[in-house]
Amino acid sequence: MNFVADASFAMAWVLKDEATAETDGILDSLGQGAKAFVPALWHWEIANALLSVERRKRATRIEVGRHLTLLKSLPIEIDEAAVHEAWTTAHLLAQQYKLTSYDAAYLELALRRDLPLASLDAELQVAAKAEKVEVFAGK
Repeated sequence: MNFVADASFAMAWVLKDEATAETDGILDSLGQGAKAFVPALWHWEIANALLSVERRKRATRIEVGRHLTLLKSLPIEIDEAAVHEAWTTAHLLAQQYKLTSYDAAYLELALRRDLPLASLDAELQVAAKAEKVEVFAGK
């Protein structure tokens, strides 16, 4: 099953102390024909999160490089149309649910593509459920 993956969920794919049976199961599904969709900002969010991981000494530079290699190898597709929704639908969702614009981009994408949302972000999960979007919460 295809889905939208936010950066918090993807980080659980590379950080063992954040992984759960559900995050691992969703990761496994990517090797079995499923595809994840993300807005273009996902790359910057992942890069920033991995910088923080390295700076906090949760991973070495070499491990971060391996994490990036793994993420690059996955069937993750950038949804280019998400950019056009930043000042429209995503902005309205951010206002309505008091989300960051970044988080609203994932919700907008899940709504537009009618896909489940994989997120570990509690506020984003609440907003997605309010919008009747199926949520993979990593539990």
